[in-house]
Amino acid sequence: MALWIIRLLFLVMCTLGGYAVSQLQPELISQWYYGAMIGFGFGGLLVAVDEMVKGFSLRTFSAATFGMFVGAIIAWLVDRSGLFVYVEDGRVLWLIRLGLFLGFGYIGMVLAMRSNKEDFALIIPYVRFAPQNKPLNLLLLDTSAIVDGRIAELLEAGFLEGVVVVPRFVLKELHQIADSNDPVRRARGRRGLDMLSRLQRSPRQEVKIHEGDFPEESGVDGKLVRLARALGAKLFTTDFNLGKIAELQSVSYVNLNELASRLKPVILPGERLSLRIVREGRDKGQGVGYLSDGTMVVVNQAQALVGGQVDVQVMSLLQTGAGVIVFAEVKAAAA
Repeated sequence: MALWIIRLLFLVMCTLGGYAVSQLQPELISQWYYGAMIGFGFGGLLVAVDEMVKGFSLRTFSAATFGMFVGAIIAWLVDRSGLFVYVEDGRVLWLIRLGLFLGFGYIGMVLAMRSNKEDFALIIPYVRFAPQNKPLNLLLLDTSAIVDGRIAELLEAGFLEGVVVVPRFVLKELHQIADSNDPVRRARGRRGLDMLSRLQRSPRQEVKIHEGDFPEESGVDGKLVRLARALGAKLFTTDFNLGKIAELQSVSYVNLNELASRLKPVILPGERLSLRIVREGRDKGQGVGYLSDGTMVVVNQAQALVGGQVDVQVMSLLQTGAGVIVFAEVKAAAA
């Protein structure tokens, strides 16, 4: 709405400018309404151009400008090479030069806009120039890490520092999940969007939406790996396969599930724990409780203590595909 107010004011100023020219230079514009119409038309043309290029990002514009500049230099070199010294007609020579500059300028713009963004990494900076004594730490998030949500806790607690980078194609995938007909997928997508909004509102955290894309890559995983390599960013994910792809291509990554698994406390037989028995176990007389990290503890002779706080002693541990199951015996129960 604010943009259209600015455009309306611009049109009014252009119209008044055309009217002023008709009054100050009547030899150029004889009637005042002609001047007002010319001013309004000029303003409308600029607004139309603005509307047509609204999908262009600053990076795309910079790439197009750079390509046009390179094309103009090539056209100038061809013009100065002496190939057209035998063209005597000035008008023909002018048309040849015009064709050269328009043709090479167009080809340069198209090639620049079709090129990958990392090709311009040295000329068109990504975020900003980082001080030499403080390298910029970029944290590239994929869809699974955003939906998981634990990355927000790590950032807010200060365990991770850096600029969070979310590619536009990941944001699009997250939006599609949030609009899914499956209620579970829809809930996961909306949780991911809420997590991003939470990070953007944080005064301590900087979040960047990256416009880079790789049209030749059909999958999101391939785009993420290439973008991480181009930016020198660390990729955060919960996808095991994506982590292995990144590892094979020498891209630094962090799997949040592996990180959480390595941070679990080591439990040894003989240790004493305090936990609440929340339900009955599978076998007779057993009760089940959980540690703070989600580890399941099966307590013998604790069926009658469901809902109570007990002290237990670890007897043995069983490693399964889903994690570790602890077997314990009751040592003391709270009154």
